[in-house]
Amino acid sequence: MKIEAFQIIKQLPVAAKTLRLALAGVAASLLTGIFSFAPAQGVFPSRPIEVIVPWGPGGGSDITGRMVAKFLEAELKVAAPVVNLPGASGTIGVQRLLSKPADGYSVVVTGDFYALIGGDAPKWTLDNFVPLGVLINQPGAIFVATESRFKTWADVEREAKAKPGSISLFVAGLGIIDEVHADLLTSKGIQLNVIPVSKPAERYTSILGGHGDLLYEQAGDVKALLEAQKIRPLLSLTEERFPLFKSIPTGKELGYDIWTPQIRWIFARPGTDPARIQVLASALEKMASSEDYKNYLRSELAAPDSFVPASTARAYIQKTLDNVRKEAAEAKQGIARK
Repeated sequence: MKIEAFQIIKQLPVAAKTLRLALAGVAASLLTGIFSFAPAQGVFPSRPIEVIVPWGPGGGSDITGRMVAKFLEAELKVAAPVVNLPGASGTIGVQRLLSKPADGYSVVVTGDFYALIGGDAPKWTLDNFVPLGVLINQPGAIFVATESRFKTWADVEREAKAKPGSISLFVAGLGIIDEVHADLLTSKGIQLNVIPVSKPAERYTSILGGHGDLLYEQAGDVKALLEAQKIRPLLSLTEERFPLFKSIPTGKELGYDIWTPQIRWIFARPGTDPARIQVLASALEKMASSEDYKNYLRSELAAPDSFVPASTARAYIQKTLDNVRKEAAEAKQGIARK
C-alpha cells in the first residue's frame, strides 16, 4: 500500500504538467478563434447600408435608389434598405445623413442638387458631401394629360400671356431646377402658377384627374403614362429634340434657353474613411458596367453615358451647378426687367 501511494504521489507533477499543457492548448485555440475574427470586425461593410431617398416612393429618385440598393446588396453581401424621407425639397433626407456617423453606412440618392448646394443662400456646399457617382442623366419636358385643352406649347403661351398665373405647373419642389426653369419661362412672359408636390404619385394624379394643367418631369419617370397614352409632351427641355418626341419643339428653339439635364447622384458624408469610400465607389463602377444597369438606363429613357464615377463626379456636378446658377441669374434679370 505504501509503495502504491508513493507511486501515485510521484505521478502527480506529471499529471499536473499534462493538465497545464492541455489547458494551454485550449486557451491557444480559443485565442486563435477570437483573433481569427478580429479582421472581420474591421471589414467594410459588415452591416446594412442605409440608402436614403429624400423623395416619395414611386418617383425617379426612388426607382434609382432601389436599383442601387439591389446591386449593393448583391455586390457587398449586406442588406441595403431604402428609406424614403420626402419633404423640404429633399433637405429632410439629407439632414438624416448628416446626423449619422461618417462611417459609410448611410448614403443619399437624390434627383436634385440645386436645392442643396445652389440658390441664393444654400444650406450646404459641395464640400458637405462626398460624391460617389452620377447615376443617371435624363432629359426633362413639360407634359399635359392627353385630353388637355392645350394641344401645343403655343396654346400655353397664348393663355399664359392673356391670363398670367392662371395655368398651374406641378413640380417636385421649390428651390430646385424645376422652379429655376419655371422662372426662366416667367422671364420670357410665360407666368405660371408653380405648385410643388414632393410625392410623384400625387403630382401625376393631379394632372390626370384634371386638378392641374402642366407637369414638369423627366421622360423616363413617366414612361408608363406615356406608353399608356395618358399624357403627352408639349415642350422638350433639351438642347436638341428628344428622339422619342421628334415632333415636339425644344425650349431652345422657342427662345427659352432651358436645357440643363436632370441628374441623380449618390453621396456620403465627408470625413468617411477614404478606404470605405473606395469600396462604395468601386461597387458603383462595377454596377455601371453591368447589363442590368444599361437596361435600366434604356428603360428610363436616359443618356447611355449617364454614369460618372466618383473620381470625376465632383467636377461634373460643379459644372452642372454653375450652369443652373447661370440660368437662375438670367431668370432673375428677365423678371426684374418686366
